Formats: sequence, C-alpha cells, structure tokens
Amino acid sequence: MDKERFDQQIQFILEIDKLKSVIRQSYLLDGSRQENSAEHSWHVALMGLLLAEYAEQPVDLLRTMKMLLIHDIIEIDAGDTYCYDEAGVKDQSSRENAAAERLFGLLPEDQMEEFRELWAEFEERSTAEAKFAATIDRLMPLLHNFHTEGRSWREHGIRVNQVSSRNEVMKEGARPLWEFAMSLIDDAVERGYLD
Repeated sequence: MDKERFDQQIQFILEIDKLKSVIRQSYLLDGSRQENSAEHSWHVALMGLLLAEYAEQPVDLLRTMKMLLIHDIIEIDAGDTYCYDEAGVKDQSSRENAAAERLFGLLPEDQMEEFRELWAEFEERSTAEAKFAATIDRLMPLLHNFHTEGRSWREHGIRVNQVSSRNEVMKEGARPLWEFAMSLIDDAVERGYLD
C-alpha cells in the first residue's frame, strides 16, 4: 500500500463529509426539512441507475453515476447556488472552479484528474452521459417541488416560465423524462403549486 496515496484518499473522504451540511432549497417529500447536497447526490445517482433506459443515447452507466455522485462536491466550498438566483449565478463559475481546484486537489493526481474531468464534463453537458446526468439532476427538484405542493417554488416566487426554461435541456438527455417533467409542470400549474 502506498501510504501517501492512501492518506490523501482518506483526507478527501473526511473532507467530503461536509457535503452533508450543505443545505439545498428542495424539501424532503414529507416536508419536514430541506435536503442536503449529500442526500441529493445519493438520490440522483440511484435515479440514474434506475432510469438509464430512458437516456436519449446509450450511456456508460458507471461514468454517469460517477458524475452524479461527484458533481455537487464543489458545493462544500462554493455553496449551493439556487438555480433561479440571478445574483448568485453571476459568480457561480469562479466560486465553483476554485472549489474544484481545492477539493479535487486533495486527491492523488490520477484521481484528481479523473474527478476534475468528470465534473467539467457534467458542467459542459458535452457527452451523452453528461446530458443524461443533467436531466436526472433537474428531474429530482421537480419531483420534490411537485410532491411538496410547490413549497420551494412558492417561497421564492418562482414562475412557470422559469421552471420550463430551466428544464428544457432535459430533452437532450432523455426526451421521455423531459416529457414527464413537462407534464409535472402542467399538473403543478393546474393544482396551483406554480403560477
């Protein structure tokens, strides 16, 4: 065993425990509290495993799941930028790049490069895997909002056009899931969860 390598891996494992403290805007389905980013990452990875058959193109499932598990690690330093926060989005890229540099930099070089590459691929939606992962990442908050009667949307005054626009990229990754998402949005409007 390479002790230095192992120590770096353990240090990273301990550091990413902080993701459990990053609170997101989505509420748990029972409405008891907001979810944290570690819970979100686990949930979307499992969704990716279950829903891969709906991907627009065949995907390397292991690569997709890796993306879904690591894409939000940068929130430990950068925080969770609410997707509808226009002010927060302005410096999001610089905050997240600095976070990726520090956090992935804790790893041995080969793993640092792999994680950095996977994170960038997810952000750029440059492959079938990244497009599908982005679809899954957008579907989860829709499910949360729909099943909590639009709680987060209502708290932030989010409008239907914002939600529809935000989720349009889903059709690149999995058209059936995008169609399902659009039906959820329509249903949310009919039920008064979203204006």
